[in-house]
Amino acid sequence: MAKTPLFLLCILTLLASNSIQSYAQQHEFFFAGFNEDTTNITLNGGAVIEHKGTLRLTNDTERVIGHAFYSTPINFKNKNNSTNHKVFSFSTSFAFAIIPQYPKLGGHGFAFTVSPSNKLSNGYPSQYLGLLNPKDLGNFSNHLFAVEFDTVQDFEFNDINDNHVGINLNNMVSNKSVKACFFTDGSTSKQVQDLNLKSGSVIQAWIDYDSSINQLEVRLSPSSSKPTSPILSYQVDLTPIFKETMYVGFSSSTGLLSSSHYILGWSFKINGESKTLSLKKLPSLSSHSNKTTQTRKAIILGLSISFVILVVLTTGLSVYFKMKNYDVIEAWELEVGPHRFPYKELNQATGGFKDKNLIGFGGFGRVYKGVLVLPNSKTEIAVKQISHESKQGLQEFISEIETIGKLRHRNLVELLGWCRKQNDLILVYDFMKNGSLDKYIFEQPRAMLKWEERFRIIKGVAFGLVYLHEECEQTVIHRDVKAGNVLLDCEMNARLGDFGLAKLYDRGENPNTTRVVGTLGYLAPELTRTGKPTTSSDVFAFGALLLEVVCGRRPIEVKALPEELVLVDWVWDRWRLGAVKEVVDCKMGGVYDEVEVLLVVKVGLMCSDESPERRPTMRQVVRYLEREVKLPELDGFGVKKKDFLYSTGSGFGSGNTWSSVGDDVDGGYVSSFTLSGGR
Repeated sequence: MAKTPLFLLCILTLLASNSIQSYAQQHEFFFAGFNEDTTNITLNGGAVIEHKGTLRLTNDTERVIGHAFYSTPINFKNKNNSTNHKVFSFSTSFAFAIIPQYPKLGGHGFAFTVSPSNKLSNGYPSQYLGLLNPKDLGNFSNHLFAVEFDTVQDFEFNDINDNHVGINLNNMVSNKSVKACFFTDGSTSKQVQDLNLKSGSVIQAWIDYDSSINQLEVRLSPSSSKPTSPILSYQVDLTPIFKETMYVGFSSSTGLLSSSHYILGWSFKINGESKTLSLKKLPSLSSHSNKTTQTRKAIILGLSISFVILVVLTTGLSVYFKMKNYDVIEAWELEVGPHRFPYKELNQATGGFKDKNLIGFGGFGRVYKGVLVLPNSKTEIAVKQISHESKQGLQEFISEIETIGKLRHRNLVELLGWCRKQNDLILVYDFMKNGSLDKYIFEQPRAMLKWEERFRIIKGVAFGLVYLHEECEQTVIHRDVKAGNVLLDCEMNARLGDFGLAKLYDRGENPNTTRVVGTLGYLAPELTRTGKPTTSSDVFAFGALLLEVVCGRRPIEVKALPEELVLVDWVWDRWRLGAVKEVVDCKMGGVYDEVEVLLVVKVGLMCSDESPERRPTMRQVVRYLEREVKLPELDGFGVKKKDFLYSTGSGFGSGNTWSSVGDDVDGGYVSSFTLSGGR
């Protein structure tokens, strides 16, 4: 009888051991291509399995998301062992190809993903790759692991370039990233070779995680052989990130620019090395990849024909391109980005640049609304045609391309591309459905902007300027901040545009220009003395913008009374007298947040200070507007010294009184200004 329990105990122990081992190793799968009847792959968004056996996450459709997950959740932790919840080791390999709509541009990339859900319904397209949205960034509750294969450089997420691999934990900012490349294992040493993710060629990726040493490694290769050395190695414990069961798969997205993202084969294994794919045995992208082969054959065939035919062909092509372009491509046109549009395509998009599609005009030229017709979608664009009489010549045109073409921020108008045909200079932007801010403030009839909308627009422009001044690779001075250059998207969010006068320079350097440019009323006073723009001169223009948004008046109102001619002087006078309420735009009907209005007026006056040293930076302005820090008193902030008496007046609400004291000194400025009894 004593032997029976011992025997049963041995049996139970053996069964438990086998159970634990099978539990930890039961998840392994291998797809050497896919078929339309596959039931263990869950597809969402734009993801489809094509008849030729490829898994396509996205196509050329703009702003689309594609998800493809293994349908069965994977056990990543041992639930039978309460003392050890460490995540299991895992390994995966997959073959992919990225074919962009435009050969030199991406749009935007894809990521291998381990997620608690196989839907990711809250993910955004474009730079978010269908994984997260702005509100979820960095949240520990995301429990999201991803290895991104990114083909667009997004400065907001500190991307290193537009062709990189990155490891992301609960965030779109990579914990570690490296340019796409691979190691070749030679007989004596290994060599690194660059890889172009958006070349359209098939690339195999390996991702291996060893939980015993908390080591994550990523490898790439254009062949079926797994390199011995990883291109990306990262020390990390994934146990806090992973839940007990998680879904594995892929997430991809497109933006205004798009790519077709393909997965041709995929293997995965828990607690072991996944099988390497044989690229020759995977489905081919014949409709795409054969283009390169056909081109090479055509070149070889062309070189093999007779000299006479070659001369005739060359002459014919030369005449054709001269008739088509009527211009010689200069060296700078080969260096600047982003995408260069064919003139024919823009002419068709705008209906021949007809007046019925005209949405704006000025000294720079005309802006037309256009529609780009793509194979699977239509995209609205704004086409800026530079006037031959415009002061914005070729140099400013190149400046705008080089400046805004590198910028990516939610509060900046995105430059999609450009075009040049002889003397015709054309810029192509993302279309802003609601036009420019000045039309809502000054022109009628227009839907009146509520104060909440005005305040959100102000903060949006401020965020955009902080990005230009401090967060770009180089400092960007806009030099023409004004209401007419603030555009509003379909949700009335502010986008700062028109970078024709902008200047770039390395941090710590000063721009060497001495040419005074800008718009009267927004020009900082020191510009007339030095001619050198600074970030502080942008702050001065932003101060004028703040005041005109609050007051509903232009910085210089030629039809106003003499004492109201210059907006900032008039607001200063009303501030001194404690009558700030008189400057608020009457078209709002008295419906506004008094505290916020007073805050904006005060920040606007600080930005409008005569001395650039006393103006706040845009970073400080944002902190004031977000109420992260308390505003300083306006002691000596550039109040023009006029002959005025001690005075008091009611401000917003009862019990709030502003008082001012000063000297009568011609041409001077008040040395003391206090705010008492108010907020």
